[in-house]
Amino acid sequence: MSEMLPLFPLSTVIFPGMRLPLHIFEERYRVLVTDLLATQEPRRFGVIAIRNGREVGADGVTALHEVGCVAAVRQVVPHPDGRFDLATVGTDRFRLIGLDRSRPYLMGEIEPLFDEHSSAEHSSAEQAGPDEAHPDETGAVKPPVVADVQAGFRGYLNALADRGGGVISIADLPDEPLLLSYVVGAAMIIDLPERQSLLAAPDALSRLRLERSLLIRETAMFRATTSRPAPDYAYEQFSQN
Repeated sequence: MSEMLPLFPLSTVIFPGMRLPLHIFEERYRVLVTDLLATQEPRRFGVIAIRNGREVGADGVTALHEVGCVAAVRQVVPHPDGRFDLATVGTDRFRLIGLDRSRPYLMGEIEPLFDEHSSAEHSSAEQAGPDEAHPDETGAVKPPVVADVQAGFRGYLNALADRGGGVISIADLPDEPLLLSYVVGAAMIIDLPERQSLLAAPDALSRLRLERSLLIRETAMFRATTSRPAPDYAYEQFSQN
């Protein structure tokens, strides 16, 4: 079932559970926030990555990616001059199927995307051999790719810390495939097209398999180069709410 949702095109990708603070200064997005405030909660809009164009300017966006993420507004701080500061969090993925340009801001016809991961998890675990299956602390068998990504992500962070001469400490990573796939996807320092591919993956296990490959590549690059990009600790802002 499709619905119409205000769109906020950005030069970034957000995942469900990821916090996204926004400073609203353009007139069209001031109108968007004013319209949201006139509606009942939950107040929602779609964040979708720009394929071609730029964020600022009425004619800046010329093409959008197909898959985005709904952002729920958690807090709105108005300023006397009409600007707003928003605290939002990603909730659900969606596919963009149409655009409406009748408002000052874009409206999108969207359909929700659901990660059908449960049956795939069980199938993967059942097919894994005894040396490949990884039981968790409850005794439940988790797909091998989950343990691979957990180990790969820790190795990735260690390599990142080594390049900076520091230590990165993280809490225990989730065992649940969907949540793990979003945590790792939000935290990795990768280009927008690769991050978009992770968001658009059809299910959690497909996303984890892609992340496993990216982690191997990125960790090897960190260890082979002397320069290091500024770390992006997006995973620390991950929310399960």
